[in-house]
Amino acid sequence: MNVPLWVWLVTIAGLLALLALDLVIVDRVPHRVTVREAASWVLFYVCCALAFGAVVWVVWGGRYSGEFFAGYITEYSLSVDNLFVLVVIMSAFAVPPIHQHKVLLVGILLALVLRGVFIAAGAFVIGKFSAVFYLFGAFLVYGAYKLARSGLPDGDEEYQENAVLRALRKVLPVTDRYHGARWLTRVGGRRMLTPMFIVMVAIATTDLLFAVDSIPAIFGLTKEPFLVFTANAFALMGLRQLYFLIGGLLNKLIYLPIGLAVILAFIGVKLILEALHANSLPFVNSGEPIPVPTISIEWSLAVILTVLALTTVASLLKARCSPDTRA
Repeated sequence: MNVPLWVWLVTIAGLLALLALDLVIVDRVPHRVTVREAASWVLFYVCCALAFGAVVWVVWGGRYSGEFFAGYITEYSLSVDNLFVLVVIMSAFAVPPIHQHKVLLVGILLALVLRGVFIAAGAFVIGKFSAVFYLFGAFLVYGAYKLARSGLPDGDEEYQENAVLRALRKVLPVTDRYHGARWLTRVGGRRMLTPMFIVMVAIATTDLLFAVDSIPAIFGLTKEPFLVFTANAFALMGLRQLYFLIGGLLNKLIYLPIGLAVILAFIGVKLILEALHANSLPFVNSGEPIPVPTISIEWSLAVILTVLALTTVASLLKARCSPDTRA
């Protein structure tokens, strides 16, 4: 897949324009985002992703379009566990509802920048050491096992600040209260950061921890950095609106951890099969490829959609039968 530099620049500019449009329209007058408003924006971003996938189809063909959609759906579904942590962070920092949208927007923009660095590093390693797919595959299978055992984060758990936030508080002065939507203010003639800035950094750095699973997973569906980046971008942009839309329904998705674990394990096995098929490790089959079957992107997309549909429907049916589920 040949992607010229100008296409990268135009794509990034388009993504930034979407975020700017969102910021201008929604935050023109700070307010609590309603469910109806969030649903409209979720639909808008899904349509944008569909349109982008269609462009990929026209320009580069159906194979790459399928890889984009598989990656986008996987990243969007795996980002649901981020929502649990976002709920915890918003509660821990007592972010005013009227400013939550702006906090999420800037925090996720920072997260996208960090993921971009992570993606670039992953693409470099893959280009130099194709055998890294053995490690990626094993890591995803292990991650699936942990997720199936422990489940998604509990929205009622206490948030513990990470090392980056603790270092920021030691080095930079931070006020004890919010000053509107400002992240920098002046108190007694001294410039100080506000908790608004700390929350944004908390969202960005916490997301990077979740990217440890999701980035190897999407590299298992496409090896194209352009598709990996854009799939992550569209998933993250729709994530904050999903927070306002289904935040109250998260505890009802009791079977979601099982579904996500199945997806991670499936992609992990897919990676290992592909690594065996193109094997070059001298201590595996004397460095010769092993003629194992591989999984096409069409089958991958079908499995991911089926697993998500089954776990979502099963969760909602269970919640209907047991109203107090995870309440």
